[in-house]
Amino acid sequence: MTAKAHDLLAVYLNDHLAGSTVGTELARRLVASARHLPVSAAILTEFASQAAADRTALVQIMTALGVKIQGYKVFAAWAGEKLGRLKPNGHLVTRSPLSSLVELEIMRLSVEGKAAGWRTLRELAERDSRLDAVRLDELISRAARQADLLESLRARVAGQTF
Repeated sequence: MTAKAHDLLAVYLNDHLAGSTVGTELARRLVASARHLPVSAAILTEFASQAAADRTALVQIMTALGVKIQGYKVFAAWAGEKLGRLKPNGHLVTRSPLSSLVELEIMRLSVEGKAAGWRTLRELAERDSRLDAVRLDELISRAARQADLLESLRARVAGQTF
């Protein structure tokens, strides 16, 4: 891999790490708001655990590829997720019925982005022995299951909300 390609990959993976940081925080938030969702807290807890494991897998991949983590991007993503909670939602003290729907939609988009990142790395694994193609296939499959779960929840919450 050329130095320029490595630099581009480093930016790409750090951007995915920032997204994964947001996704992991949002998954934890979904667990905390489980009583507002038509699914058991155990399912959401497992989903959040998988989101955290996926983030860890990305960090391990970055390490294997010699990509330095850009802490400022991770912090900015984390802070942005926290600030996003302050958006006006029509309710001052209570949780808006729209909050769960919007959070599920954002989470679904996050999982789709994660899956695209895994697929990109899977293609790179054909040329780079530092990447574990079997592990990437597992991560791609898990992301597909996560997207299916989130879509099912999103559709149910949308039906209940409107």
